[in-house]
Amino acid sequence: MLTSKMSDMGTAVHDESSAAKRKPWLMRIGIGLFAAGMVAVVAVFLLFAAGYSELPVWLSAAAGVITPLGLALGLISLVREHRRA
Repeated sequence: MLTSKMSDMGTAVHDESSAAKRKPWLMRIGIGLFAAGMVAVVAVFLLFAAGYSELPVWLSAAAGVITPLGLALGLISLVREHRRA
């Protein structure tokens, strides 16, 4: 009985790893861009809270452009994947 439970756990882990390998490349790019944009947003908030009033333009642009771009790519990837299925 214990052996059958262990083998079920092994297949569940295997199924999850195979699902991660099938993630579309557009979704991976979207997740990466969204994460980088969120880091920029947090950096802008922290620098502003620390009293810096003149933040670099590239940081503000990254926070304002990269985050929604990553979100848009992720949503496009979801729609494309749903239409394929």
